[in-house]
Amino acid sequence: MTLVIAMDGPSGAGKSSVAKGVARVLGLRYLDTGAMYRAMTWWMLREGVPVDDPDAVAARAGEPELVCGTDPAAPAITVGGIDVSGPIRTQEVTGAVSAVAAVQAVRERLVALQRQVIGDGGIVVEGRDIGTVVAPDAPVKIYLTASAEARAQRRSREFTGAAVSATQADMARRDGLDSTRKADPLAQAADAVEVDTTSLTLDEVIAEVVRMANDSTAGGAGNSAQQARSLVGEQLGEERT
Repeated sequence: MTLVIAMDGPSGAGKSSVAKGVARVLGLRYLDTGAMYRAMTWWMLREGVPVDDPDAVAARAGEPELVCGTDPAAPAITVGGIDVSGPIRTQEVTGAVSAVAAVQAVRERLVALQRQVIGDGGIVVEGRDIGTVVAPDAPVKIYLTASAEARAQRRSREFTGAAVSATQADMARRDGLDSTRKADPLAQAADAVEVDTTSLTLDEVIAEVVRMANDSTAGGAGNSAQQARSLVGEQLGEERT
């Protein structure tokens, strides 16, 4: 249960679905760090803080009380006791989150909270700086990616329902901001394994990560790919029936 799986990658690569699936199969906790930055952004917008003013955001970054659940079957996040799981997925929050996440004071506070949640391990953590900043010593590091078209289609279906072309343009904007910011930019850790999810099913990606996790905990003698796929099929198949 000391295992930490760090999963990074751009928007729409499948991090949330894969991370939750892996956590359920392996009986681990789950942490969505992106939801924490969205929750902070939601609070700033509600309070009328100008999110394009880094000093104004930094001055109030310590105020909101954030609590992030770790149940992969029902992850939840609250701000001041208010469940914001739905509100943080709006276009308004999506358009502002990169600016808020670039503020050093915000990152310092949320990284500290994330490390508290991680504790002694037994968790799958997904975000954009997990393998490089939040948990650089994690024994399993995954960098999920996919083609720009595939990522835009997934994100459009999942959250916005907007035209794929518009979603792709917005994702490119966010990825550009997140990968070039001074504070903890989006980057692939040198020892992370890149997994391209473009042509893979969700269960296939989950099985590959499960295989790597089992291989890590078994000291290089973990499950085969076929065994991992069978395990995923059994675990997730039971949940879907």
